[in-house]
Amino acid sequence: MSILALLIPIAVLIVIIAVAVFFWAVKSQQFEDLDRQGHSILFDEDDKDPKP
Repeated sequence: MSILALLIPIAVLIVIIAVAVFFWAVKSQQFEDLDRQGHSILFDEDDKDPKP
């Protein structure tokens, strides 16, 4: 039963850290342009000039 006294605060701490990381990601605009990262993997935009 004493293990619950240890595990509950650890679980609460992990949830608080997860919520803080989520709000940090939202504030730093990690979710603003979700398509650009997918396109950058598939299409290489740096090679627009074909080499002779």
